[in-house]
Amino acid sequence: MSQVAVVADDDSTIRSLLQHKLSSSGFSVQLCEDGQAARDTLDTMETDPDVVVLDVMMPRLSGIQLLRAIRRGEVGVDEDVPVVMLTSRGREADVLDGLQSGSDDYITKPFSPNELLARIRKVLDE
Repeated sequence: MSQVAVVADDDSTIRSLLQHKLSSSGFSVQLCEDGQAARDTLDTMETDPDVVVLDVMMPRLSGIQLLRAIRRGEVGVDEDVPVVMLTSRGREADVLDGLQSGSDDYITKPFSPNELLARIRKVLDE
């Protein structure tokens, strides 16, 4: 059975890239164009995803807001679901905010799809 990844990013090119990279690596991928769509997806999934990949700056609901809601148990998934932030916000304060909000890893754009996959695998092995 394949692992499930939920990916939320408002950039369609990045969503397509992650769809290809993750699905070719054995993941079943749910794509969401913004944070609210990701929250709706997470609230209605029958089983928890194995990993959630979130952009920080998205319309309707930011990745950080969604991450905090997940960690507070306000979303219909296990509050300990692995979350990897993938964002162009790379200042130290942004990285620290993401990690302190409960992300399991924080990757800045531009990024290597191979590195992202390796980091996802590492988070899933822990």
